[in-house]
Amino acid sequence: MRAAMISAFEGPRAVTVDDVPTPEPAAGAVTIDVQYAGVTFPDVLQTRGLYQLRPDLPFTPGWEVAGVVREDAGAFRRGDRVAAMPVVGGFAETVNVVPDMVFPVPDDVSLDVAAALPLNYLTADFALRRRGGLRAGECVLVHGAGGGVGTASCQMAAALGARVIAVVSTAEKAERAEQAGAHDVVMADGFLERVRELTDGRGVDLVVDPVGGDRFLDSLRSMRPEGRLLVIGFAGGGIPTVKINRLLLTNTSVIGVAVAEFWRVEPAFARSQWDAIMPRVRAGELAPVVGNRYPLSDISQALQDVDERRSAGKALIEVRQRP
Repeated sequence: MRAAMISAFEGPRAVTVDDVPTPEPAAGAVTIDVQYAGVTFPDVLQTRGLYQLRPDLPFTPGWEVAGVVREDAGAFRRGDRVAAMPVVGGFAETVNVVPDMVFPVPDDVSLDVAAALPLNYLTADFALRRRGGLRAGECVLVHGAGGGVGTASCQMAAALGARVIAVVSTAEKAERAEQAGAHDVVMADGFLERVRELTDGRGVDLVVDPVGGDRFLDSLRSMRPEGRLLVIGFAGGGIPTVKINRLLLTNTSVIGVAVAEFWRVEPAFARSQWDAIMPRVRAGELAPVVGNRYPLSDISQALQDVDERRSAGKALIEVRQRP
């Protein structure tokens, strides 16, 4: 089979596509013939050896996939349509995945949509509901709102009854954020002043931040008293710091969001999240904003586009031709 390979931690440009042996069905795993794979920021980090999970070289990256079950395994039957999170191994024509990270896909949900859901939407669900305690009627500021986690967070927050202000860096990403349900869109440069204007000086209740870097302090300043800032990642490259007296004086909170680490402790939680969001997907409330699609042979370019924040919406790899 064909699979993407990381043979050296030299970044996205060094990822190749090679012919490798097809994995045999493994005890306690579900074997999936992959049709689509989503491209995630952790995939980019893995190309440099910067992600927490660092397999021995060489290995195949790929966090999330959708496809068809190859052989009966546990509760899954040959031919079942599924999405899954292998964490590694997804950028390949076939992959083995532990059952806790395999999710059924209803017949009325396409596999490309299913491949765009797992990491971003379950992260947004965990961030907003579990960690942020979002309530209907609150106001949410979403950074990186034109990317995968950002568009998922916009849609999820809107579906939960919040007002959403999206922060983006380009006009194209602004369109993606609006498509994802943002009520207002502001540019990253000068976003604090615009947020104050849009909230009549009150500020927002919740900030979703997958970017980090030099926006962090203004994000804190954009919150009203008792606001919560959700730290999801550092796509901007820098890991910010905060003087905690600021949190004391404003009664605000900075909250870590590490859903993968939570799944390792509570492996059944991911399936419960999937079951909770799927009715909203089927009703059209949650619909991934799919951006660029790439053949598996262009995986290096796809990873570069995500790394350099050129990818608006969710980037997908078309691993196999559609049946």
